[in-house]
This record gives sequence, C-alpha cells and structure tokens, in this order.
Amino acid sequence: MQNRVKKDWKGYTLPGGHVEPGESFVDAVKREMKEETGLDIINPKLAGIKQFPIENGRYIVFLFKTEQFSGKVVSSEEGQMEWIDCSRLSEIDAVDDLDELLRVINDPELTEFQYLVNGDNWTVSMK
Repeated sequence: MQNRVKKDWKGYTLPGGHVEPGESFVDAVKREMKEETGLDIINPKLAGIKQFPIENGRYIVFLFKTEQFSGKVVSSEEGQMEWIDCSRLSEIDAVDDLDELLRVINDPELTEFQYLVNGDNWTVSMK
C-alpha cells in the first residue's frame, strides 16, 4: 500500500499513475509500479475499471493486479510504501474508496466501480 502525501488524495491506497502518449496500458502499469514501488511486476491482468465524472467528460482508472513480481519495495515522492496484511486494512487511514476498489479488483462478479453525481450528491455504482 502507498501512504499518499498528495493534499487532495491522502491516506493509504494502491499505487498508480498516468499512461504516457503512445504507451500501452500494460506497459504503463509496469512502469508506474517500478517508479512508485521499486517492484518489477510480471503478467499484470486487468481486474476492473473505476470511473468518475470530470468537467466535459469522465476520468477512467484501469485496475490491474498481479501476484508475480521481483525486487524490493521502496518509497517514492508519491508516498511511503509498505506491505499491509489484508486483515489489517480496517486499522489503517485509507482513502475513502479503498474498500470498494478492492472489492471490484477481487470479486470476479464485478468489473466496474462508478461514481454517479447528482448535484452535490455522489453515489457509488458497482457492476
């Protein structure tokens, strides 16, 4: 888990980042994991999608997972990295939607996590 230091997204969450122009999604997740965690991940698989509305469109996050990696965990300017056992997740100061993200990633019946906005009211839809 990464204990993010960014002011608008603080707390423990999954590492990630942006796709560079011309870069494949798989190559992007490998690069971002190396930059933010020091790990070389092997055979990442798409595990779901998160989306939320932004002005004139929507922001889409591809959720990948893997069980194969090499290297040692290191932290970056994005935040402190540490291994956290799943049984301890309720004890940490996590970002607001970590539980929903993990549910979509780990439940083979789910594919999508979507924020729906109606005025100031944000709700979550999972399919």
